[in-house]
Amino acid sequence: MNELVFLKNEQPVTSSLQVAENFDKDHKHILESIENLTVENSAVKNMFREGTYKNSRGRLYRMFYMTKDGFTLLAMGFTGKKATRFKIQYINAFNKMEEQIKTGGFHVPSTMSEALRLAANQQDQIEQMKPKVLFANAVETSDTSILVGELAKLISQNGVNIGAGRLFEWLRSNGYLIAGNRSDRNMPTQRSMNLKIFEIKERTYSNPDGSVRVTKTPKVTGKGQTYFVNKFLKEI
Repeated sequence: MNELVFLKNEQPVTSSLQVAENFDKDHKHILESIENLTVENSAVKNMFREGTYKNSRGRLYRMFYMTKDGFTLLAMGFTGKKATRFKIQYINAFNKMEEQIKTGGFHVPSTMSEALRLAANQQDQIEQMKPKVLFANAVETSDTSILVGELAKLISQNGVNIGAGRLFEWLRSNGYLIAGNRSDRNMPTQRSMNLKIFEIKERTYSNPDGSVRVTKTPKVTGKGQTYFVNKFLKEI
């Protein structure tokens, strides 16, 4: 468990293991402090629940889960700048979790009809996301590269309205294509080539006078198509 605060039995809690690690204390001393608190006041027992954890060898050991009030009582004796900083982080984490529960971020249905309605809503969200997921899976390893104008259409089909001109401007501004008034303008930057999201297609033409003309066109790879569509979706 890497989170400072997490849900257990629909209640925000933290663990004695987390507290010991973050406040740089021996876990056995944290256990002793909790036991002393619960002995002194029976009402405090409701703020702590005993549990177990496995060590790296698979052996079971004691631990405690604690509520926000339990943590507050326990942490009262922790002093120093580092301790104060972690106290604030824990309190903020508890408050955030409690707010998420109040606003429905971790809503738990209480009736069968509510559970069915929640499941139906989740299924609708999954169906809406399917085209984007399928797109990512299918295109990621594709050998087919496309023009920037075609990428703009692809992004628009996934819900972000952007034309070829605006996309070229965005790609230059964000360091994916070379900007400035120079011969290699709109060619992929070294960054893009390293990411393998662009490639350069060269074509050779024979002029009437016998000379040879070479044109270079930036094209978006399959990996690049997934990269840019997902990047624009995150900005919606």
